[in-house]
Amino acid sequence: MSGGDLINIHPSELKFPFELNKQSSCSMQLANKTDQYVAFKVKTTNPKKYCVRPNTGIVLPGSTCDVTVTMQAQKEAPPDRESKDKFLLQSVAAPHGTAAKDITPDMFNKEAGKVMGEFKLRVVYVPANPPSPVPEGSEEGSSPRASVLENGNQNNVLFDASTRSGLEANHTRSMEGPRNKSSEELMKNEISKSRAGGFSFLFVLLVGLLGILVGYLVKKT
Repeated sequence: MSGGDLINIHPSELKFPFELNKQSSCSMQLANKTDQYVAFKVKTTNPKKYCVRPNTGIVLPGSTCDVTVTMQAQKEAPPDRESKDKFLLQSVAAPHGTAAKDITPDMFNKEAGKVMGEFKLRVVYVPANPPSPVPEGSEEGSSPRASVLENGNQNNVLFDASTRSGLEANHTRSMEGPRNKSSEELMKNEISKSRAGGFSFLFVLLVGLLGILVGYLVKKT
């Protein structure tokens, strides 16, 4: 964005991360697009609220200068988080060899024939910690690992891992239930078979002994 015919200013807005009771800063870069020395001065509608470093200076031909603007900690937020504060950056061509200590307020007076530029910047408040994008829900049947790889979110990694462990535990319990039940039934069946086999053996033994006894009695008579 052009700041007159002398310097370019980037960005065109001063964006401050806003958080109550915490100061925040933003910066802008001034680029001298001429072959002259350019003096600049920064003004604001609320000087008690902001600190500008440097608020005046010299930008050498073809070079840049970074300006940092710090907003003091605020105890309350403005309505709708919108600021009415504004900044004005003035620039003027200066004699070759001019230093920052040589800058005077009179240099920025508007006079006929003086090459001078003015650029207004508005203040914009942005969230100090913007929320992360909410990942879309994974499709039914998709694996937790696939969801993690697609979303790439560490929180999702922990969440999916916990969910996966719970599902595996439930699956294990559901598998163990029928297995335990089948084992019990099998054991009962074996006991029943054992009991049935024992009874059959005793019956055969008694019949054999009875047959021997009958044969002995027949021979004796």
